[in-house]
Amino acid sequence: MNPLAYSMFLLSLAIGTTTTLLSHHWLLAWIGLEINTLAIIPIITKIPHPRAIEAATKYFLTQATASIIVLFSALMTAWSTGQWAITSALDHMTIILTLALMMKLGLAPLHFWLPEVLQGTPLFTGLIISTWQKIAPMTLLLQLTHHINIYTATSIGLLSIFIGGWGGINQTQMRKILAFSSIGHLGWMMLVLKFDPTLTKFNFILYMIMTTAMFLLLTSTHAMKLLDISILWAKTPMLVAISMLTLLSLAGLPPLTGFMPKLMISLELIKQNMIIFVTFAMLASLLALFFYLRLTYVMVMITAPNMSTTNSLWRMNVKINSLTALFNNLAISTIMITPTIILFL
Repeated sequence: MNPLAYSMFLLSLAIGTTTTLLSHHWLLAWIGLEINTLAIIPIITKIPHPRAIEAATKYFLTQATASIIVLFSALMTAWSTGQWAITSALDHMTIILTLALMMKLGLAPLHFWLPEVLQGTPLFTGLIISTWQKIAPMTLLLQLTHHINIYTATSIGLLSIFIGGWGGINQTQMRKILAFSSIGHLGWMMLVLKFDPTLTKFNFILYMIMTTAMFLLLTSTHAMKLLDISILWAKTPMLVAISMLTLLSLAGLPPLTGFMPKLMISLELIKQNMIIFVTFAMLASLLALFFYLRLTYVMVMITAPNMSTTNSLWRMNVKINSLTALFNNLAISTIMITPTIILFL
């Protein structure tokens, strides 16, 4: 792809998200979502491969369907209330609107497009879809917090945690594993969205940092599946040791960064007398913990066959981006500034 065109598409992504973030009008928010969708399609098809074309088609159809539902809900709200403000949503239309935004985020049971799309895209494009593309829908959900049906949010959140753990167990492709990881983490955010939006924002920020760290690791080492990460220890032992901690942080093990949002969400739900939801969420998280531990085991504790003691070329050609080390360190050390982040939010 022409670098100038590629830069224009990336700039359009930034403009679309910024438009949605700064808008108080449903029509402007919808325009920002559409700019985002139309800008990512050429980036997905940057490599003209049938699998990429299939992923772009699935992404476009899903996002277009969700955008139509968002526009329909906004029109019905404007017709009934006479205003287009995002915060003036009708309670009976908010359920439809919430489902449309959750479809854009890839939450269960509207998640089927996300693993397939990520599997058909390059790693950098998968990073954009897993992080940047989720900012605008999540912002709209946060603005609609007071109108969201509590049973819809908690049920979809619990189902997403379960699907995110169950779907990732039998996967060998790293992009699909990260897709199901995304579904599981967004499920935790939906569980507490109605009770404490600040915790949702905090969890979302940590999710973006940890997911970016993993995608940058895979991009730097060109690892696409479990077999590829099993030989990373011989290539970059220091980075693999740090990435192991990032994976365990994604799993939510103490005393790492990913444990803090799950602990705070669990305490908030217990405070709201939702002990049953907390119990099922923790049990469902054990499924995700299984495949995170499997990734850690494959990455660190398996020695590739026929290892040579010489500095072979295949071992010396790995070029690590400085951003990879930065985000991996952020994913590990952010727990120390948790109170500052929450105070800022």
